[in-house]
Amino acid sequence: MGNIRNKVRVGLIGLGYWGPKLERNFANLPEVDFVMAVDKSLDRLAESTKIFPSIKTSQNSDDLMDGSVDAVVIATPVRTHYKLAKRALLAEKHVMVEKPITMNSTQASELLSIAKEKNLKLMVGHTFEYNPAVEAVHKIIQSGELGDIYYINSTRVNLGLLQADINVMWDLAPHDLSILCFLLEENPEKVSAIGSNFVNRQSKYEEVVYMTLKFKSGILANLRVSWLDPVKQRSTTIVGSKKMLVYDDISDSKVMIFDKGVEVPPYSVTPEEFRASYRYGEGIPYPVAWEEPLRVECSHFINCILYNQEPRSNGDDGLRVVKILETAQRSIENDGVELRIEY
Repeated sequence: MGNIRNKVRVGLIGLGYWGPKLERNFANLPEVDFVMAVDKSLDRLAESTKIFPSIKTSQNSDDLMDGSVDAVVIATPVRTHYKLAKRALLAEKHVMVEKPITMNSTQASELLSIAKEKNLKLMVGHTFEYNPAVEAVHKIIQSGELGDIYYINSTRVNLGLLQADINVMWDLAPHDLSILCFLLEENPEKVSAIGSNFVNRQSKYEEVVYMTLKFKSGILANLRVSWLDPVKQRSTTIVGSKKMLVYDDISDSKVMIFDKGVEVPPYSVTPEEFRASYRYGEGIPYPVAWEEPLRVECSHFINCILYNQEPRSNGDDGLRVVKILETAQRSIENDGVELRIEY
């Protein structure tokens, strides 16, 4: 379906935690005609009308499946993503769906097939791929300033919010997995993971997960995600052969480059000859021109429709993340055994 208008007519499904943020950003884009917001809650719809009186509201997502909109944005619980996205695609709508794209790779693959068959845009809300700080880190890595990447350590923890339908890995790790693949331009080959639930022991959903990823290039990555930490952290440490980098999404200086490292002379072949030299340079902030990542993401989705471009976080990107998550889940269920990821 090609868009021949100067504006894209958008409808939103879901006004829970994330939906109002999407509503605000799409409503403020000049290329968007925001037609309707859908939610089952009358209170949420009333709040939407109070802030954006020109946007129609409905409790029925069927109202978006006619000819009134060009694109549907889905910000509902994960278990509903597949059904809603499939209906929208079959109704000839471009779709942007929050992460993870679906609950399993079979569902994600089907959505990809429908979108490609109908020539529609299918985009996943991997918001951090549109974060200027993450884009800066990508530029630094690809420039070679850090040298060969040794390993990456990523932490995404907070106290809450416990979910009723997915575990912490499926809730939080899509961010870090999409960031990793974007930064390295490489897919992990193997994964192992362990996790547990401590608070709600009647639940089958892990509240804390540790994941290790191995890449063909030799890079090692470790992810820690938790709903049970006292201090909110969103940080990634990248260690290279030349320099090291810390990306802290909460800090004012979001990207810091450290001229630190360790070197061993090539002639150190015996314990007696082993002499490691250490470099202790200071950390230097890397300048980042800030812009709200969600606004960048929403604008990107609209531009992809208007100018027939492929989204950065497209359906293939979403499918890749789900396949990693599926394999990691099997590892958790098998006491942390290392498994090869089949793409």
